[in-house]
Amino acid sequence: MNNSAISDGGLRERKRAATRAAITAVARKLTAERGLNGYTVEEVCEQTDISRRTFFNYFPTKEDAILGHVDDEIPGDVIEGFIRGGESSAPGEISPTLFQDLIALSLKLSENMAASEEETRQLIGVIKKEPQLMLRIIGATEEREAEFARVLAIREGVEPGHPVVQMAVVLLGNIARKSSMAYFSDGNTRTYQELLLMNVSAARQLFSLPFEEPVPAEGRP
Repeated sequence: MNNSAISDGGLRERKRAATRAAITAVARKLTAERGLNGYTVEEVCEQTDISRRTFFNYFPTKEDAILGHVDDEIPGDVIEGFIRGGESSAPGEISPTLFQDLIALSLKLSENMAASEEETRQLIGVIKKEPQLMLRIIGATEEREAEFARVLAIREGVEPGHPVVQMAVVLLGNIARKSSMAYFSDGNTRTYQELLLMNVSAARQLFSLPFEEPVPAEGRP
C-alpha cells in the first residue's frame, strides 16, 4: 500500500470519528434537555447534517449514540506511543516504566478535558434525566476497560488477564473516576491534572506502607 492510500485511509477514519463525536454530542445535549423520549433520531440527524441511514451506520440506537464509541476515547497516535514505551523490556516482563507511562498517558488524555468538559457535563445531565441509562454506561465502561487491558497487554507482551494488567486497569480507572467526580463537583477550583496527581500520590503512599502478607489459617501453628 502506498503512502497516498494510507493517508486517504487515515483521513477517512478521522472524518468518521468526527461524525461519531458530533452525533454523540448532539444526542447527549438533547437527552439532557428533554429526556430520552423527548426527541427523535431525525432531530439528531438534522443538527449533525447527516441522513437517518448514516446515523444507523454509526449507532444502532439513541442510547448507543449517547454513550459514544470506544474507538473515539483515545487518539491512535497516543496509544501507539504508549505501546512503544514497553519495547525496552522483554515480552512477558513488566516494563519498569509502566507506572510512570500510565500516569503520563492519563495526563496526556486529560489535555482534552477542557474541550470535552461540556459534553461530560451533558452526560451527567443525561444520567440525572434518565437514571436507567446508568446500567448501559456501566456496560460501556467495562468495554472501555477491556480495551485498555488489551492495549496494556500488547505493550507488555502478556495476556490481558495478567494480574498486573488487571490491577492497572482497576486502580487507574478508579483514580480517574474519583478525580473526575471531584473535578465536576460544585465549587471545585482545582484542575483535573492536580486532582489526578493528588490521588495518584495518595495511592502510592498507601501502597508504600509496610505490609506483611497474612499467614493462611491452615499454615498457622
